[in-house]
Amino acid sequence: MGTIVHYPSNGGTSEGYLAVPDGGPGPGVIVIQEYWGLVPHIRAVADRFAQAGFVALAPDLYHGVQTTEPDEAGKLIMGLAMDQAARDIAGAAEFLAARDDVRGGIGTVGFCAGGSLALWSATLSDKIVATAGFYPFLPWERMRPEWSNYAGKAAVIHCDEEDGGAGAEGVQAAKRAIEAAGGEVTIYDYPSTHHAFFNDDRPEVYNPEASASAWARTLELLRSRLG
Repeated sequence: MGTIVHYPSNGGTSEGYLAVPDGGPGPGVIVIQEYWGLVPHIRAVADRFAQAGFVALAPDLYHGVQTTEPDEAGKLIMGLAMDQAARDIAGAAEFLAARDDVRGGIGTVGFCAGGSLALWSATLSDKIVATAGFYPFLPWERMRPEWSNYAGKAAVIHCDEEDGGAGAEGVQAAKRAIEAAGGEVTIYDYPSTHHAFFNDDRPEVYNPEASASAWARTLELLRSRLG
C-alpha cells in the first residue's frame, strides 16, 4: 500500500499517491489517471508498478476531486487546466528524480485521458524518457505539445478496437510527430477490445487477455529504457 505525498509544482504544491518497492531502489514511473480522477483503480496500478520494482507516483490532477459518474468525469477533464496539469506532471518527474530510492530514468504511463497526458509528458520534462499511453483520446490541440522534445525517447501506444485502433487520427498524428522528432513509437492493436479495456474495476469493458499483454509490453518498455 502506498501513501499520499506532497511535492513542489512550479512554485506551488501538488499531491499524489506514492508506492515504493519492497526490494530497494528502482526506476521512477508516473501513473496518470483516467478522467475519473485518482480513483482506487489508479492507486492499484501504482501498487502494481511498485510490486514490479518501480517507484510509482500517481499525481492527483484534480486536486482531491474524483467521480464515478461519466457526465461529471467529462466535465472534469474538459475543465482541466492544461498549464496546471503540465506543472503537476513535470513536478512529479522532479520529485521522483530527487528521491534516493529512484535509480535510472523516469517513465510515464497513463490511461484514457491520462494516456494522452502520458504521451505529452515527455515533451514537458527532460527527465521523462519513456511513455506508454493506453487508448489516448484527448485532442492534441488542447496540449500543444513540443514534439521535438521526443528526440532520443520512446513511446508505446496501446489501442482498443472501439476507438479505431492504430488507425485513429490522434494516434497517427502522435506517431508522425514523435518519429519526426527522432523518437521511437511502437503501436499495439488489441482486437475486439473496448475503450478502457485495462480497467478491471469496469467489468463491462475489461479484457483480461489484452490487459495482461499490454501490461507485459509496458514493463518491457520501461525496463529496457529506464535501466
